[in-house]
Amino acid sequence: MCTLTLAWQVFPDAPVVVAANRDELFGRPSEPPAVVDEEPRVVAPLDAEAGGTWIGYNEHGLLVAITNRWTDADLAGERSRGLLVRDALRRESADDAARFVEREVDEREYDGFNLVLADDAAAHLFEWDGRLGFSRLEPGVHVVVNVGADGEFAVPDARPEAAREQAGNARDVRAALAPEPGETAEDWVDRAGDVLADHEYGVCVHGDGFGTRSSSLVLVGDCGSRYWFADGPPCEATYREADLEGQV
Repeated sequence: MCTLTLAWQVFPDAPVVVAANRDELFGRPSEPPAVVDEEPRVVAPLDAEAGGTWIGYNEHGLLVAITNRWTDADLAGERSRGLLVRDALRRESADDAARFVEREVDEREYDGFNLVLADDAAAHLFEWDGRLGFSRLEPGVHVVVNVGADGEFAVPDARPEAAREQAGNARDVRAALAPEPGETAEDWVDRAGDVLADHEYGVCVHGDGFGTRSSSLVLVGDCGSRYWFADGPPCEATYREADLEGQV
């Protein structure tokens, strides 16, 4: 996933709302959102190759999502980052998941990542490039891309032009998705889906063998959670609400 937008503690009835595009190789198999674990119950799409996920939420109201992080560091990447997400989703809170991530990166090395952990009480951002950076997110709208988040971007020597373009796209998306007066969480989700599909913002990617494979709109609210999924680039694929038996 290369673009992750989080509205945290913006809407009274839904403390965690996310709109995200996943960019990946076209040939890498994946599965749509489903209940993938039972204790606790976890809803997530799956990477069918490594068994992990890039976004999901659990019955405790914890959402975990990850993007790649571009870095010049030579990292071993001995374990799939998607498995880190799936493991974090077994925790009861964002704070519990944060402590788990800190322990995990001490024990095993991953490729670069930006990782968001959010529930109704806390929202955290980890940035891993061989060293682990940590930020507590304030209420508001946050945009995470491969080169950083919220105006704090690191341009790697290996791909400076693409990195600067991503940083500009992130700023534009954040400005476009600032909450509007009287807007509800569902209103914002609808608008966010339009932004993720609009090529003006540069986050719906079409490349040679690589591009936006899917898009997710997730609302974790006091009265339950909802997941809309576009199985393809959102400029072409329609968002459909996941039909989850025993939905958390």
